[in-house]
Amino acid sequence: MSDTATHTETSANRETLGFQAEVKQLLQLMIHSLYSNREIFLRELISNASDACDKLRFEALHNAALMEDQAELEISISFDKTARTLTVSDSGIGMSREEVINNLGTIAKSGTREFFSRLSGDQQKDANLIGQFGVGFYSAFIVADKVTVLTRRAGEKNDQGVRWESDGGGEFAIEMIDKPTRGTSITLHLREGQDDLLSGHKLRAVIQKYSDHIVQPIVMHKEEWKDGGYQTLEETETVNQAFALWARAKNEITDEQYKEFYKHVGHDMTDPLAWVHARVEGRQEYTQLLYIPARAPFDMWQRDAKHGVKLYVRRVFIMDDAEKLIPAYLRFVRGVVDSNDLPLNVSREILQESKDIEAIRAGCTKKIISLLEDMATNDKEKYTLFWNEFGRVLKEGIGDDAVNREKIAGLLRLASTKANTPETSVSLSDYIARMKEGQDKIYYITADTFNAAKNSPHLEVFRKKGIEVLLLTDRVDEWVVTNLHSFQEKSLVSVAKGGLDLGDLEDESEKLAQQKEADEFKELTDKISTSLAGRVKEVRVTHRLTDSPACLVVDEQDMNANLARMLKAAGQQAPNTQPILEINPRHPVVLRLQREENKFDDWVSVLFDQALLAEGGQLDDPASFVKRVNQLMLEMSGS
Repeated sequence: MSDTATHTETSANRETLGFQAEVKQLLQLMIHSLYSNREIFLRELISNASDACDKLRFEALHNAALMEDQAELEISISFDKTARTLTVSDSGIGMSREEVINNLGTIAKSGTREFFSRLSGDQQKDANLIGQFGVGFYSAFIVADKVTVLTRRAGEKNDQGVRWESDGGGEFAIEMIDKPTRGTSITLHLREGQDDLLSGHKLRAVIQKYSDHIVQPIVMHKEEWKDGGYQTLEETETVNQAFALWARAKNEITDEQYKEFYKHVGHDMTDPLAWVHARVEGRQEYTQLLYIPARAPFDMWQRDAKHGVKLYVRRVFIMDDAEKLIPAYLRFVRGVVDSNDLPLNVSREILQESKDIEAIRAGCTKKIISLLEDMATNDKEKYTLFWNEFGRVLKEGIGDDAVNREKIAGLLRLASTKANTPETSVSLSDYIARMKEGQDKIYYITADTFNAAKNSPHLEVFRKKGIEVLLLTDRVDEWVVTNLHSFQEKSLVSVAKGGLDLGDLEDESEKLAQQKEADEFKELTDKISTSLAGRVKEVRVTHRLTDSPACLVVDEQDMNANLARMLKAAGQQAPNTQPILEINPRHPVVLRLQREENKFDDWVSVLFDQALLAEGGQLDDPASFVKRVNQLMLEMSGS
C-alpha cells in the first residue's frame, strides 16, 4: 500500500499531497458506479459525523476537558444557493493534521489491493462491491467537484485546526488554520446539475429517509413559504427523531427504518438478509439489535480486520467492534448491544473478564443461531444465500462453541455424492432421513477439491451399494470433523480411515467371502509389505474398491492424509504416519502381481504411487515413477 507523498509546497503553511493510489481508483469508480444513487453521499457524511460525536462522548468519559465549553453533540446541515455549496458540520471529536492525512488521503484497510482487483468496470457489480468496502467521506465527490474540510480535534491547544481541500483528482491541499470550535465541517462545492440539493425541503426528505435513526440531533434552519418559494429563517429545528432506534418498541419501527439503520451501523449499501431485535431482562438487562448481512465483507478473512458490534451503555456509545460480545465464528454479524448494567468507563480489558459480558455474549449467540434456524426452516432460498456467503465461517463454531455444537451442526450444509455439483448441499438431518436401511453411521471424505473427493477410489463400494457420502473440501472441514464426532446419535466416520465396517449393510455371506479372500491373498500381501518396507504400515485385502486396484488409508487413531498435507503446506508440524495399502483382490493388476516374478518390485512401487496420487498426495520422486511406468509399458507392448 503506497503512502501519500508531498509533491509541491506553495507556502510556508500550505502543502499539496498526493492521494494514495487506491484512493484515486476508488474516487473514479465511485463517481461512475454510484451516481445513480447519489443521495447516499448525505447518509455517509452524516453517519461519519455521528461516529465522531460518539467517539468524543466516549473519550470524554476519561477526559471531561475534551467537551470544552460546548457540551452539546449535534450535526448541522446548511446550504448557500449563491455559492452553490452544501455543508455538513458536527461538534464531535474532530481530527488532527496527521489524522486528516491518514483518514482523507489513504485507505488504511487490510486487503485493499485485493478488493480493487475484484472490481470489473461493471457498474452494478462494482456498486455492490464498493458498498461492501464502505463509501464514507469520498462519497462527497459524487455530487461535488471540490470539497473543503475544516476540522479541529477536541482539546487541541491554541485553537489549531486544519483545512483540507481537493477537487477529487490526484492531489489534496492541507494547511493549518485557527478554528475556535472543535469538530468537523465539510463543504461540498456542487457540480453542475445538482441544484436540487440547494433546497431545505429536498435535504429534509433525504435525511428522514436515510438518517432518521441517528442518535444525535440533525439541525437545519427552519424555512417558510413566502412569495412563491421557501425562505430560510434564523431559527433552527431538529429534522430527525434523534432517539436511539434500538431503544424504541419494535412495533414503532418499520422495515425500512431497520434497513437504513443497518446501512449506518454496518457501513454497507445493501439491505441486510435478516435481523433480530430484543430487550433482555433479568440478572442482566440489555437491548440487542443484530443483523445478518446479505454479503460477506471483502476483508472477512483478513486476520487484522475488525469485527463485532457496537457497544453502548444506557445509550452512551462506548466502543466500535466490541468483539467480545460475539464469538469469532459469528464475526459477520453487525449491530448494537446497549447494556443497562455495565459501567460507563468499561474498557476492552474489563470486557475480557466480565461475567456480564459472558452472559450478553451467550444471549447474542443464542439469538443469532435461533434466527438462522428459523431462516433454514422457513426460508430455504434465503438460507442458501446466507450459507454461500458465510457457511465457511459458521463451520468454525463446531470447534469453538461446544455449548451450541449440535445446533450449529444442524445448520451445516454439505456437498454429497447425491449431487453432481459442489453448490448442491444437504443438511445432516436430511442425510440421516435418507439413510439406507441398516445404516447407523454418517460417512464422509475430506479432500482438496470437490472432484478429488467425488472421484476418490474410497467411494467405490459406497457407490455400488447406494450409500450417500459427504464430500468435504473446505479447509475448515478438517476442523469440523475433528470436533464433531456424532449428530443425532449417529457417528461421523471417514471412509479413508481404519478398516471398512459397513455393519448391517453387509450380509453374512459377504463377510465370509471377504475373510476367505484375505486368507487366499495373505502370501501376496506379505510379499508386497516386504517390497514396500518403510513406506507402509500394513498391506491388506480390501472390499471398499470395485474399480481401482489399490488405495491408501490411515489407522483410526492417525491423522488423515489431507489434514497432514494442509499442515505441512502451512509450514506446521505434522506426524509422519505411514499409510495402510489396501489391494482389490478382483482387479486384473493385482491378479497379475500374483504371477509376476521379474518386475514385482517395480509393479508394486507403481501401484503404491498411483494410490498416493489418487488420494491427493505428492510423490517423493516423480521422475522415477514416470521412468518405471514407461519401462513397464514398453515391456507390455513387446518393444
